[in-house]
Amino acid sequence: MAKYIIEGGARLKGEVKISGNKNSVLPCMAACLLTEDEVTLTNCPQIADVRVFLEILKGLGAEVSETVDNEIKIKAGSVILNSLPQDLVGRLRASILLVGPLLAREGKAEFYHPGGDIIGKRNIDTHIEGFKVLGYEIEKEEKKYTGRRTTNPKEDIEIFLTEPSVTATENLLLACVLGKGKRVLKNCAMEPHVQDLCNLLKEMGADISGVGSTTLIINAKAKLHGAEFRIGQDFVEIGTYAIAAAITQGNLVLTNCDLNDLEPISYPLAEFGVKLQKYSGNKIKVIVGDLKAVERVHVRPWPGFPTDLMSVCIMLATQAKGTTMLHDWMYESRMFFVDKLMQMGAQIVIADPHRVFVTGPSKLNSRELGTPDIRAGMALVLAGLIAKGTTVINKVELIERGYGNVVGNLKRLGVNIQRID
Repeated sequence: MAKYIIEGGARLKGEVKISGNKNSVLPCMAACLLTEDEVTLTNCPQIADVRVFLEILKGLGAEVSETVDNEIKIKAGSVILNSLPQDLVGRLRASILLVGPLLAREGKAEFYHPGGDIIGKRNIDTHIEGFKVLGYEIEKEEKKYTGRRTTNPKEDIEIFLTEPSVTATENLLLACVLGKGKRVLKNCAMEPHVQDLCNLLKEMGADISGVGSTTLIINAKAKLHGAEFRIGQDFVEIGTYAIAAAITQGNLVLTNCDLNDLEPISYPLAEFGVKLQKYSGNKIKVIVGDLKAVERVHVRPWPGFPTDLMSVCIMLATQAKGTTMLHDWMYESRMFFVDKLMQMGAQIVIADPHRVFVTGPSKLNSRELGTPDIRAGMALVLAGLIAKGTTVINKVELIERGYGNVVGNLKRLGVNIQRID
């Protein structure tokens, strides 16, 4: 079990390179199963979830190579297995995204209920319902699922997603692009990572219209081909480092990113007193003013405030003058890490599993804390940046599932931080 040891009090200064989007690269890697040709993905984040996903792909028969410049090449010339390994699936919720391509290409798939962060109930009912409408029989025995193509699969299909789930939208899209007929997906998620997947599939020869809207229209193709595709920027990482600059009153420039379609993040941050400003080329400058509370921050499907930024936004609210109500209706356990911030001195009232009231600014004191999930863990790292004394964050492997090179980035920005295995 690894830990971070952080000396608080540094004001962040310098540049940090923003990674490719974690939530884009995983579905794009899954899409590589849909063709026998090689697919090259560039601007890939160097995170643990990518390494686990690559292990699963290799086990299915794909050839994988990586380069030092964040490039991954995947060639699934043949698929030797249609069963996903239970141990790796249990570590990574996004592994469910391999089911759609396996069903589309092989006509069958065996898989287990996916694991990942424990932030609330995360069922896969919308995935299963969609696969059934597409003509697949899905059998379940405890946590194991078996999917098979029926003898007479449907061609012209319309599927209404019972919730605008990101992973369900991606999984059903991956299942729809191969075959025959027209498939219409309604009530789709519109997040940038869904758009990335759509655009990669189009580069591979898929016929998809409605990208960026709630309705995707797919004219299935018999075959897709190889492509080269650049993974989009990680907007959660942009928001995280902007908040890190804000709470330390730092001077930070974010590189390898831009402000395009970033309003769901830049607008709420601006209300707190944190401005994101185009700097030069592909750079954003973080302008930090007096931090002030906002009446309410609540998550919504894109183009709303993303749930993955809620934890670090709570940390921001602890340093803003006044009281902010923060509401995440998506996950009933998202807020449960705030007791750790309260131990450090934060003034937080838990209204219910979905809402907290935060009053700031609060002076924080160092503690030794465990990491409950990726995003909450990073919020605790940010708390350590401004806490008096030495903060120890345990189980940081969870943080590194979603954030690349945390220690290296923060060291370059002036933080006294070390990682101990």
